[in-house]
Amino acid sequence: MKKIKLKKINNLSRTVLVVAGSDPSGGAGIQADLKTLTSLGVYGMTAISALTEQNTNGVFDIFEIPIEFVVKQINCCLFDINVHAVKIGMLHSAELISAVLEALNNHNIVSNKNVNIILDPVMVAKGGHKLLKENAIDALKNFIHEAKPIITPNIPEAEILTGMKINNLKDMENVGKEIIKLGASHVILKGGHMETKVITDLLINSSEIHSIESAKIKTSHTHGTGCTMASALSAFLAKSIDIRHSFEIAHKYVNNAIKTTPKFGKGNGPINHCFNINEFIN
Repeated sequence: MKKIKLKKINNLSRTVLVVAGSDPSGGAGIQADLKTLTSLGVYGMTAISALTEQNTNGVFDIFEIPIEFVVKQINCCLFDINVHAVKIGMLHSAELISAVLEALNNHNIVSNKNVNIILDPVMVAKGGHKLLKENAIDALKNFIHEAKPIITPNIPEAEILTGMKINNLKDMENVGKEIIKLGASHVILKGGHMETKVITDLLINSSEIHSIESAKIKTSHTHGTGCTMASALSAFLAKSIDIRHSFEIAHKYVNNAIKTTPKFGKGNGPINHCFNINEFIN
């Protein structure tokens, strides 16, 4: 029998805590987050906020984890293991959003300038199922004001947060600036919903705008791209890579994951989170 060597990806020295919902089909949510973090050489921990009944055809039902148990998950991770970034996804209610903010404050995460908070404001699934209750928008805005996260909305999410419509690139810039006024330290506004041949993603802060343009990939297999982008960003920030460079390489990672999709499922299929992992080398 031949001796098989495993290729070493990275020494695990950096950690990310993810607070998000579960996708049993593996394309989005906690599952996508952990695949992304692992493939980028970062240790992932999780506090699951909700269980979903979903697959590539959509979200059919949601089971909300009791808020106190979500907080217990956060506490048990942060009491035990040091964290270098916190990535937040699906928080479905005002009460849960407030509880997560309180838990992060209790662990001095919000005030710690060395720990980035990355908020992916998950609101509506691709199939149209609402993942954020209507009365939770104000609580989400308060979270942004208090925690000052890096926020990664797509165009519909940015429109909901600001009440402004986006029809072109200038609109994206103006809406991004408005989200900065809400308290975000940076906004990564993703342009994938624009009906254009070239997609523009923006990195916006209070003083400048940086853009990345890429050709739109014709595919229906984009399930979990938002979760993946935020998690990839979290991984690079946890490694102390600056925000602009993290944005650029996270964008590249997601694009390659889309290009190499395994084409699973009968609907909007998952991307390939593990395209950069070599299995075995003889």
